[in-house]
Amino acid sequence: MYLSYFGLSDNPFSIAPNPDYLFMSPRHREALSHLTFGLKESGGFVMLTGEVGTGKTTVSRKLMQDLSEDTQTAVILNPTLSALELLATVCDELGIQYDVRTSSLKTYTDLILKKLASNHEAGINTVLIIDEAQHLLPEVLEQLRLLTNLETNREKLLKIVLIGQPELQQLLRRNELRQLAQRVTARYHLLPLTVDEVGLYVVHRLSVANGLPQLFSASALKALFQISGGIPRVINLLCDRALTLAYSLQKPMVDHQIMMAASYQVLGQDIVEQRNRDKLKWPFIVSFGIALLLGFVVGVNA
Repeated sequence: MYLSYFGLSDNPFSIAPNPDYLFMSPRHREALSHLTFGLKESGGFVMLTGEVGTGKTTVSRKLMQDLSEDTQTAVILNPTLSALELLATVCDELGIQYDVRTSSLKTYTDLILKKLASNHEAGINTVLIIDEAQHLLPEVLEQLRLLTNLETNREKLLKIVLIGQPELQQLLRRNELRQLAQRVTARYHLLPLTVDEVGLYVVHRLSVANGLPQLFSASALKALFQISGGIPRVINLLCDRALTLAYSLQKPMVDHQIMMAASYQVLGQDIVEQRNRDKLKWPFIVSFGIALLLGFVVGVNA
């Protein structure tokens, strides 16, 4: 609706994971480096965690793009499965034929291990990527650990990437999963964007859609950071609504007032006001702390 008005060739703030709009902040690059390093190590697991919308899927897509051509990748997007269902899904992803009528944990496991050995002999690496891994049942995780038991003298024949929300960290602290936790060779927790990165993120996405970088004022970007908390998915939702409002008002750009109006529409009044109150708390806390410190120093000197 607002694309032609602002001279945009595409919607720059769609929440669809379009690789053309990939913005790799320093944090995202560091996360990618950790995962890449972990996959080169001898252990069986690497782990990426982060809050909802921080860009974990973006990092995983980039990871898959960067894997060498001699890598076969299996991806599981819905891990709310039993151990039997998960192994069947792994077989599907790796192109392994099986007879459903005679399926069992042993049948699937034997077939997968045979495939891993075959790939290794052919010089092919095998990587299993599991998104939303915080939903995996402990017994399913244990079954995955058993798959990584197949190894040479130097490395595991199956590398598994676990991607999930912070609850995944808590899950791996369970006593019955301590063996799996010890096999995680690299882990990274992806944090939200900083205030400077939010501005760069918006400009980047606008430039990909052939838009002007000045479509958002400095005050609008500051408000965007405060209200979104630096979460890319929320940034996209707020910017899309803000551009829609600016178009409906026939404004040449998004200012602070339009950004606040968009925030109320997308997130609701309670959430926006709560985040604004949080913004005001920190200067007060810092000032109060400094006053206490100065008072203490004066008292001591007296």
